[in-house]
Parts: sequence; structure tokens; C-alpha cells
Amino acid sequence: MLIPNVDLKNKTVLVTGAAGFIGSNLVKELLKTISPIHIVGIDNMSDYYDISIKDYRLAEIDNLANEYLQSSWTFVKGNIADKALIDKLFDDYN
Repeated sequence: MLIPNVDLKNKTVLVTGAAGFIGSNLVKELLKTISPIHIVGIDNMSDYYDISIKDYRLAEIDNLANEYLQSSWTFVKGNIADKALIDKLFDDYN
């Protein structure tokens, strides 16, 4: 397990920067090791890094999520500085 003494089964986890290197690998690891889990990923998809790499990482996550059907994965394109969006995510996904 990634975090000792923390039970994430049946929890909703928000992963920021989900299309980035660290975020995408965290999402994949959560899908592989914790079941069931609901993961909400957010990324602004800025072009600071190559967007095609981010798209590739998101496609990898989508494919992996299709293998772990007891869990769920939702991607939101947005900025974590957008308070209204974050409030809505917390309301929608509790």
C-alpha cells in the first residue's frame, strides 16, 4: 500500500496534476493497489509540457481503469486555482 495505516478503500481521492508524470503514476498505482476506489483527476493541460505526452498518459490511465472496473476514474480539465470548480468537485464527489 502507498500510505501505511490509511485505508483508501471505497474512498474518493482527488489527484491534482493527474496528466503529469507524478500524478499519472499515482493514479495508476492507486488503481492497481486499492479496490474499490474512486479517483478524480484534475489537470489544466497547460502547454508548459508537451500536451501529446499528457494525452498519452491519460489514455494509459483510461485503459488501466477499464481493467479495474470495481474502481472508477474521472478526469476533469481545469485549474486548481478555480475555487468554484474545486467547490463543485467536492460537492459532486463528496
